[in-house]
Amino acid sequence: MAPAAPHWRRRGMLNRAMFVVRIWRALLIALLTALPGASGAFTVSIAAGTPTTIYLQVGVGTFSGGNYNAGGTPGNNTTINNETVAVAAGAVGNGVAQAMTTDSTAANSFYDGFLFCTATTQLYIGGFYRTSNGGGNTTATVTATVPAALSDGAGHTIPFSQIRWTSSGNADGGAEPFPAASFSAGGVQTVGTIAKNNWAESCWTFSYLNTTLPVAGTYTGRVTYTLTAP
Repeated sequence: MAPAAPHWRRRGMLNRAMFVVRIWRALLIALLTALPGASGAFTVSIAAGTPTTIYLQVGVGTFSGGNYNAGGTPGNNTTINNETVAVAAGAVGNGVAQAMTTDSTAANSFYDGFLFCTATTQLYIGGFYRTSNGGGNTTATVTATVPAALSDGAGHTIPFSQIRWTSSGNADGGAEPFPAASFSAGGVQTVGTIAKNNWAESCWTFSYLNTTLPVAGTYTGRVTYTLTAP
């Protein structure tokens, strides 16, 4: 039986991120952070327990009583973090990917406090799935619900498939639980999994592919992430 707290529901654990692409009319000069190459992963076994508990954090999260390995417990955090990029007029549609930045300040893992991500350039994603020892080798799944396009509110759009991400983390080694990919242009897509009685996390670095010629303006769209356990 799942506990009553909304951030511990077995199904429907939600986090959201807002994506913003600004296409400028005038030429701007900006320094953009280069995309790091994909690295390995951080996954660690945690003790089995009841009731079944899941926790998903995308961007800023909340823990009380210390980190998880010190007995801390997760809390609900309703923050919606932004991923943004401003594309200079002279670069619009030239096919050179533009690095996106985030307003998320989450850089340390709530598992043990380790400095895992780079704030402002990487978006933390992680969490855990804890259950009893029974039930076989079950896996919790993280999905993203993605709009078909980013919109400027005036009828102009950019396909969400213009946004991709790489996946890494400080001192990693192995395959990422939340690997690099691109958004689908609308619908629900799987972005990672967490094995039973495991904590898993990655750091995402987003970029805008910049292969279209949209009308100048500010385009926004919101992605909702959901963790679902059997």
